[in-house]
Amino acid sequence: MSAFLRWWIPWEPSIVAVIVFAAAVWLYWRGARRSPVTAPWYRQLAFWTGLLIVYTGLHTQLDYCAEHEFFVHRLQHMGLHHMGPFLIALARPAATMRRGLPLSWRVRFLRPALRSAPVRWLADILLHPFVAAVLFAGLIWFWLWPAVHFDAMLDWRLYRVMNWSMAVDGLLFWWLILDPRPRPPARLAPGVRVFVALAVMIPQILIGAYITFVGRDLYPIYSLCGRAFLSITPATDQYIGGLILWIPSSMMSVIGALIAFTHWINLDSRGRLPKQQSRREAWRARVVARTQGPGTALASRRGGRPV
Repeated sequence: MSAFLRWWIPWEPSIVAVIVFAAAVWLYWRGARRSPVTAPWYRQLAFWTGLLIVYTGLHTQLDYCAEHEFFVHRLQHMGLHHMGPFLIALARPAATMRRGLPLSWRVRFLRPALRSAPVRWLADILLHPFVAAVLFAGLIWFWLWPAVHFDAMLDWRLYRVMNWSMAVDGLLFWWLILDPRPRPPARLAPGVRVFVALAVMIPQILIGAYITFVGRDLYPIYSLCGRAFLSITPATDQYIGGLILWIPSSMMSVIGALIAFTHWINLDSRGRLPKQQSRREAWRARVVARTQGPGTALASRRGGRPV
């Protein structure tokens, strides 16, 4: 067997990963065939590339290298938390994958599940801008805390929770930021999306710079378990890993903010942003309604005579 084929054999096979990725491939492929309008070629390319990046990080030989070299671990998480979910969210696959489901399944299972109170309650919490930003940056800090990282690299169950949490959180965050629609139906206004994307960049820069310049080995677990590349010293390994978190991972937030800003400009130029009434105008309308009656206030807003 060639080295290329051996690369795609999972280091630690997971039936959950096989089922999830097989379902995603089937739904998107079926939906794209049934609805080519919602899935043009450039969106399909973004989706398949993003899905391949996430699969590579979770279920290939890259997993072995990530367990034995810190900078490879940072590359793995950059793919799981940033690049892969970013491309998937950019492809906007929800409508396409929904069309991939049989109609009876959509009516009997999907719609009731999405409209159920627990799902809506959980979505309101996880997709709140403050919670989404804290989770996105906080998970990076949490899993890189030396004591937590040490345990995660030794316990395969905790290791899988770490990787899956990064992938799922990345999908939720970038779906929130890269939504091109106005609010509503989008959960965040375009300006808020730009602010949140830039806000999560600062904690990444701080932790990346700290890991790069701390001057001591924060993660001895890689030396204890054996390193994948013996020619790279622990100091150099940690230095490169910190740079990966500091520069390219943080730059993904800048790119996300630029795309969100572009959506903002497009919506404004097409007149799809809701016109917000100023505080002075709202106060004046309330005063008119109280003093002259609702008919006059309605007429003043419409520019006509009292009704």
